[in-house]
Amino acid sequence: MQIDETDRALIALLQENARLPVATLARRLGLARTTVQARLDRLEASGIIAGYALRLGAQARAPLRTTVLLSIEPRSGPTVLARLKSLPEVRRVHTTSGRFDLIVTVEAETTEALDDTLDRIGEAKGVRSSESLIHLATKLNRGT
Repeated sequence: MQIDETDRALIALLQENARLPVATLARRLGLARTTVQARLDRLEASGIIAGYALRLGAQARAPLRTTVLLSIEPRSGPTVLARLKSLPEVRRVHTTSGRFDLIVTVEAETTEALDDTLDRIGEAKGVRSSESLIHLATKLNRGT
């Protein structure tokens, strides 16, 4: 399904605040409420909008966030991923191209918990090397 500029504008508004009423969305887009509702229904039915989710504010998230860049041994992906899934502080894992094979997002309540999680990741069978980047301050967050 193709999306047009109006769909993109609607999606952008929802990314800012997914709880906006359809009437408010319609007013901001300069469209009829029924037109906006029909577009939402179409975007949801096609899977472009997969759902609406709660986004926690900084006060509710773990205070320490880290991005871990992992290089892994060839064919060790499933083993490393299983280990990462077993660690509750690991929030997201992405494959990537380039010097590193995986990008891992870790959130921890304390420096001790972060240190322990990083040690457990580094000790995982198949991990060749890792580099950790501790997030200091958020300068831009578009909600994804």
